[in-house]
Amino acid sequence: MSTALNVAVLTVSDTRTPDTDTSGAFLEEALLAAGHQIADRQIAVDDIYQLRAIVSRWIADPGVDVVLTTGGTGFSGRDSTPEALLPLFDKTIDGFGEVFRAISLSEIGSSTVQSRALAGMANGTVIFCMPGSTGACRTAWEGVLRDQLDSEHRPCNFVGVLRGH
Repeated sequence: MSTALNVAVLTVSDTRTPDTDTSGAFLEEALLAAGHQIADRQIAVDDIYQLRAIVSRWIADPGVDVVLTTGGTGFSGRDSTPEALLPLFDKTIDGFGEVFRAISLSEIGSSTVQSRALAGMANGTVIFCMPGSTGACRTAWEGVLRDQLDSEHRPCNFVGVLRGH
Protein backbone atom coordinates (compact mmCIF):
# COMPACT_ATOMS: atom_id res chain seq x y z
CA MET A 1 0.00 0.00 0.00
CA SER A 2 1.37 3.39 -0.98
CA THR A 3 1.72 6.06 1.69
CA ALA A 4 -1.18 8.52 1.68
CA LEU A 5 -0.19 12.17 1.41
CA ASN A 6 -2.15 15.27 2.41
CA VAL A 7 -2.47 17.40 -0.71
CA ALA A 8 -3.77 20.95 -1.18
CA VAL A 9 -5.05 21.93 -4.64
CA LEU A 10 -5.11 25.52 -5.86
CA THR A 11 -6.75 26.60 -9.11
CA VAL A 12 -5.43 29.94 -10.31
CA SER A 13 -8.08 31.63 -12.43
CA ASP A 14 -9.94 34.90 -12.77
CA THR A 15 -12.99 33.12 -14.20
CA ARG A 16 -13.36 29.59 -12.82
CA THR A 17 -15.88 28.71 -10.14
CA PRO A 18 -16.32 25.49 -8.14
CA ASP A 19 -18.79 24.36 -10.82
CA THR A 20 -16.46 25.09 -13.77
CA ASP A 21 -13.12 24.11 -12.25
CA THR A 22 -12.56 20.93 -14.27
CA SER A 23 -8.78 20.97 -13.71
CA GLY A 24 -9.05 21.14 -9.93
CA ALA A 25 -11.77 18.48 -10.04
CA PHE A 26 -9.57 16.20 -12.14
CA LEU A 27 -6.65 16.57 -9.72
CA GLU A 28 -8.86 15.94 -6.70
CA GLU A 29 -10.36 12.81 -8.27
CA ALA A 30 -6.94 11.49 -9.34
CA LEU A 31 -5.47 12.10 -5.89
CA LEU A 32 -8.34 10.39 -4.10
CA ALA A 33 -8.22 7.44 -6.50
CA ALA A 34 -4.50 7.07 -5.68
CA GLY A 35 -5.31 6.96 -1.96
CA HIS A 36 -4.25 10.48 -1.01
CA GLN A 37 -6.19 12.94 1.18
CA ILE A 38 -7.34 16.41 0.12
CA ALA A 39 -6.06 18.82 2.77
CA ASP A 40 -7.71 21.83 1.10
CA ARG A 41 -8.94 22.97 -2.31
CA GLN A 42 -9.27 26.59 -3.32
CA ILE A 43 -9.71 28.84 -6.34
CA ALA A 44 -7.87 32.17 -6.36
CA VAL A 45 -7.60 35.00 -8.85
CA ASP A 46 -4.26 35.39 -10.57
CA ASP A 47 -2.74 37.85 -8.11
CA ILE A 48 0.86 37.36 -6.96
CA TYR A 49 0.20 38.30 -3.35
CA GLN A 50 -3.00 36.27 -2.94
CA LEU A 51 -1.24 33.23 -4.40
CA ARG A 52 1.74 33.68 -2.10
CA ALA A 53 -0.53 34.10 0.93
CA ILE A 54 -2.50 30.90 0.23
CA VAL A 55 0.54 28.77 -0.57
CA SER A 56 2.52 30.23 2.35
CA ARG A 57 -0.24 29.12 4.73
CA TRP A 58 -0.12 25.63 3.27
CA ILE A 59 3.66 25.29 3.42
CA ALA A 60 3.58 26.49 7.04
CA ASP A 61 0.96 23.85 7.88
CA PRO A 62 2.56 20.54 8.95
CA GLY A 63 -0.64 18.82 7.82
CA VAL A 64 0.03 19.64 4.14
CA ASP A 65 2.62 17.48 2.36
CA VAL A 66 2.05 18.54 -1.24
CA VAL A 67 0.63 21.57 -3.04
CA LEU A 68 -0.64 21.24 -6.61
CA THR A 69 -1.48 24.40 -8.51
CA THR A 70 -3.17 24.63 -11.88
CA GLY A 71 -3.23 27.79 -13.96
CA GLY A 72 -1.29 31.00 -14.27
CA THR A 73 1.81 29.42 -15.82
CA GLY A 74 1.50 30.77 -19.37
CA PHE A 75 2.42 34.10 -20.95
CA SER A 76 -1.01 35.61 -21.44
CA GLY A 77 -2.83 38.24 -19.44
CA ARG A 78 -2.15 38.08 -15.74
CA ASP A 79 -0.36 34.71 -15.65
CA SER A 80 1.87 35.06 -12.60
CA THR A 81 2.09 31.73 -10.78
CA PRO A 82 5.87 31.36 -11.34
CA GLU A 83 6.54 34.91 -10.15
CA ALA A 84 4.31 34.37 -7.12
CA LEU A 85 5.66 31.03 -5.97
CA LEU A 86 9.29 30.81 -7.07
CA PRO A 87 10.42 33.15 -4.25
CA LEU A 88 8.88 30.73 -1.72
CA PHE A 89 10.96 27.75 -2.88
CA ASP A 90 13.91 26.54 -0.81
CA LYS A 91 14.90 24.32 -3.75
CA THR A 92 13.65 24.10 -7.31
CA ILE A 93 12.73 20.81 -8.96
CA ASP A 94 13.88 21.70 -12.46
CA GLY A 95 13.19 18.22 -13.80
CA PHE A 96 9.43 18.61 -13.38
CA GLY A 97 9.09 21.42 -15.92
CA GLU A 98 11.57 19.74 -18.24
CA VAL A 99 9.78 16.37 -18.19
CA PHE A 100 6.33 17.99 -18.40
CA ARG A 101 7.33 19.95 -21.51
CA ALA A 102 9.01 16.89 -23.07
CA ILE A 103 5.82 14.86 -22.66
CA SER A 104 3.67 17.80 -23.83
CA LEU A 105 5.70 18.16 -27.03
CA SER A 106 4.08 15.04 -28.49
CA GLU A 107 0.63 16.28 -27.44
CA ILE A 108 0.64 19.99 -28.34
CA GLY A 109 3.79 20.42 -30.43
CA SER A 110 5.90 23.53 -30.14
CA SER A 111 3.19 25.30 -28.12
CA THR A 112 4.74 23.57 -25.11
CA VAL A 113 7.49 26.23 -25.08
CA GLN A 114 4.89 28.62 -23.68
CA SER A 115 4.41 26.48 -20.57
CA ARG A 116 6.18 27.76 -17.49
CA ALA A 117 5.32 24.67 -15.43
CA LEU A 118 7.61 24.52 -12.40
CA ALA A 119 8.08 22.81 -9.07
CA GLY A 120 10.00 23.18 -5.85
CA MET A 121 10.35 22.35 -2.18
CA ALA A 122 9.45 24.82 0.57
CA ASN A 123 9.57 24.08 4.28
CA GLY A 124 9.38 20.34 3.64
CA THR A 125 6.39 20.68 1.28
CA VAL A 126 6.64 19.80 -2.39
CA ILE A 127 4.88 22.19 -4.80
CA PHE A 128 4.01 21.40 -8.42
CA CYS A 129 2.65 24.18 -10.67
CA MET A 130 0.86 23.10 -13.84
CA PRO A 131 -0.93 24.87 -16.67
CA GLY A 132 -4.64 25.46 -16.24
CA SER A 133 -6.09 23.11 -18.84
CA THR A 134 -7.50 19.80 -17.71
CA GLY A 135 -5.44 18.11 -20.44
CA ALA A 136 -2.24 19.60 -19.02
CA CYS A 137 -3.18 18.44 -15.52
CA ARG A 138 -3.80 14.95 -16.87
CA THR A 139 -0.43 15.01 -18.66
CA ALA A 140 1.34 16.08 -15.46
CA TRP A 141 -0.51 13.51 -13.34
CA GLU A 142 -0.01 10.57 -15.67
CA GLY A 143 3.50 11.50 -16.77
CA VAL A 144 5.07 12.59 -13.48
CA LEU A 145 2.93 13.15 -10.39
CA ARG A 146 1.21 9.79 -10.04
CA ASP A 147 4.59 8.04 -9.77
CA GLN A 148 6.44 10.72 -7.82
CA LEU A 149 3.70 10.81 -5.16
CA ASP A 150 3.70 7.00 -4.87
CA SER A 151 5.89 5.65 -2.06
CA GLU A 152 6.36 2.39 -3.98
CA HIS A 153 7.73 4.00 -7.17
CA ARG A 154 11.40 3.14 -7.77
CA PRO A 155 14.15 4.11 -7.91
CA CYS A 156 12.93 7.25 -6.12
CA ASN A 157 9.88 9.34 -5.30
CA PHE A 158 9.05 12.44 -3.28
CA VAL A 159 7.30 10.54 -0.49
CA GLY A 160 10.68 9.48 0.89
CA VAL A 161 11.86 13.09 0.82
CA LEU A 162 8.68 14.30 2.54
CA ARG A 163 8.81 11.59 5.17
CA GLY A 164 12.56 12.07 5.81
CA HIS A 165 13.67 8.68 4.50
